[in-house]
Amino acid sequence: MTTWTRNRLALIPAALLLLAGCSSNGVGAAEETHGGHAPGTGAAEPVPPSASAPAPAVPAGLPGMPPVNDPTNVYAEAGAGMLSPAARAARPLVYVPHNDSGDVWVIDPATFTVVDRFPAGVEVQHVAPSYDMRTLYASDDLGNRLTPIDPTTGEPGPAIPVVDPYNLYWLPDGSSAVSVAERLRTLVFYDPHSWAEQGRLEIPECAGIDHADLTADGRLAVFSCEFAGRVAVVDVATRRLVRLIDMPVRNTHMGPQDVKLSPDGSRFYVADHDQGGLWVIDGAATRVIGEIPTGAGAHGLYLSRDASVMYVSNRLASSVSVLDARTGELHSTWPIPGGSPDMGGVTADGSQLWLSGRYDDEVYVLATDDGRLLARIPVGRGPHGLCVWPQPGRYSLGHTGVTR
Repeated sequence: MTTWTRNRLALIPAALLLLAGCSSNGVGAAEETHGGHAPGTGAAEPVPPSASAPAPAVPAGLPGMPPVNDPTNVYAEAGAGMLSPAARAARPLVYVPHNDSGDVWVIDPATFTVVDRFPAGVEVQHVAPSYDMRTLYASDDLGNRLTPIDPTTGEPGPAIPVVDPYNLYWLPDGSSAVSVAERLRTLVFYDPHSWAEQGRLEIPECAGIDHADLTADGRLAVFSCEFAGRVAVVDVATRRLVRLIDMPVRNTHMGPQDVKLSPDGSRFYVADHDQGGLWVIDGAATRVIGEIPTGAGAHGLYLSRDASVMYVSNRLASSVSVLDARTGELHSTWPIPGGSPDMGGVTADGSQLWLSGRYDDEVYVLATDDGRLLARIPVGRGPHGLCVWPQPGRYSLGHTGVTR
């Protein structure tokens, strides 16, 4: 198989796949049945990044979604220091959920010291900011609950019953919270205020559904299927499965992981743990158009505050790859000796990248100007979806702080 070498993108078409979709709320079969090729065209031509066509103007977004003001950068409203009033009121803290010890540890980013810890369930996966950024939620999938956290104080509140919240996202119009129920292969939609269930979309062909991002217009969501070697594309408005896209190599042990839209909306990056790099999907989420090797255990994807570069945490390679966010070209690799960098985020001013050390019970802090390791902070057992708060942006899509 051909791969990227710094600035070359080689196309690897995926096999065609017959799709079937089902849902417990009356959703029918998937509308399209193609996998790695554009419909009716056969294999596509290789597309080097330098030859990519300029991104067109962003079409009208999902009704109710804040508009995309800069079609070349969907993250333009989430630049350094661009805090909403709600985020500005938050106490600067870093929240570290733990899979194994079932608690959340709280770190003061000014001193790199642990200042609090509290129980949050059985297997706490991620800490996700709400759509309006007024609440943080620690998700416990095995305990079927969320623990709300007041970001102005860092204090937890009473648990909220939610079905299997491995991960937590919000629709871009703020109408629903989405529990990504990994073990059930299901998306469960909730009223984000009352937490009354609104409906479910079962995707049985998406084993290990876990991470997501949305197209620039907010109309399609791309969810990774970690144990199926593919992604699921969902229509946000109708809550229907549109298609499944197989990766050219279907890693089903620990395959597709985090998903990130490029700033210009022209492509999605999908980290693949077992492949040791990223798959590239076109911005319309129809086919795989390339591959970028980064390092063993490629897992989390994070953008710099100006959206010029993307950080890739390589969990098994003990490193972070720094890529051009628009082309995927490799800029540099930052080592974390003996580490297992997993999930986290960039500080509001853009100066630091924080990552959990999944297998080493620690947290890493790296300087984004040169990748030097500023701190290794011992924490609890099995740190996972770390959240740096506050974050810039007008609204949150969830996860550990995906904002636009």
